[in-house]
Amino acid sequence: MRNWATRPVAGVKKRYEYPRWQFTNLSADIRELCCWALDLAEVPWRQSNAQTISVSRREGVARLDRLIGSKR
Repeated sequence: MRNWATRPVAGVKKRYEYPRWQFTNLSADIRELCCWALDLAEVPWRQSNAQTISVSRREGVARLDRLIGSKR
């Protein structure tokens, strides 16, 4: 998945895109297993809402791409 954000650069809004991984599941137990595995793999993650785990930091995305393969 590609995420995007806007930032002002020299007073002008610039849009940039970056890759991210997301895992969504209704089961708290399954989400906990995902987080446990990410911790074991030393991949930084955050819970972006009640049902979604996100990996957005550049080093975390790169590590998952190496371990699992690129989604692109």
